[in-house]
Amino acid sequence: MFLAHEAVRVLGPARTLAVTGISPSVATEQRHTAATVARRFGIPWRRLWTREMEDPRYVANDGRRCYHCKTELYGRLVRLAPTWGYAAVLDGANADDAEDYRPGARAAVEHGVRSPLREAGLGKGDVRSLSRRSGLPTWDAPASPCLASRLAYGLEVTEERLSQVERAERVLREMGERGDLRVRHHGAAARIELAPGELARWGDVRRCRRAFRDLRSLGFERVLLDLEGYRRGSLNRALVSIDS
Repeated sequence: MFLAHEAVRVLGPARTLAVTGISPSVATEQRHTAATVARRFGIPWRRLWTREMEDPRYVANDGRRCYHCKTELYGRLVRLAPTWGYAAVLDGANADDAEDYRPGARAAVEHGVRSPLREAGLGKGDVRSLSRRSGLPTWDAPASPCLASRLAYGLEVTEERLSQVERAERVLREMGERGDLRVRHHGAAARIELAPGELARWGDVRRCRRAFRDLRSLGFERVLLDLEGYRRGSLNRALVSIDS
């Protein structure tokens, strides 16, 4: 959102278009946020329905899921950009993203997608600070990658599982959970990762029972609370180097 805002500020709305890829892996709240902020700040914006769910390699979720997803998205965008009248495709990757396993970054390189924030050396903290200065309401929004990133590797990506994750995280937000939050899908089990400051409230047995009851109603047989709390890319710990 910050990148789109800056592109409009520097280039003007006639030379800028923000695009949100839409698929079952994109949470409804994220779609609404993109549309609302684009409208409020005069950012030209459109949806692009993507078809990664039709790719058996993506569905298999073998550790290169993000690569296949981004290949679908970037492949579509670089083909469409010239017909729409645009000379380049940009993404919002920042300098801190290099610290995590990001197979989608390879797809960006293969398709000639530029990453201005990363090229400028701006990390997440910089983006939040500059977003706040620009008045963007997303400046302190918790990070929220696609819903498929919550599925344990090897667990097939299905619309049902993506919906389970989205609804489970909504339940926890409605319980008052703040900050970074993930419900990791391990098949029969849901593993809850919370911001460290939120863990203390879970000494309340009633709170635990409510979460257990509500997540069981979504189809999970077991509900686990991860005492390490939220950490970015926790599912990547199980991966060997497969992107060399």
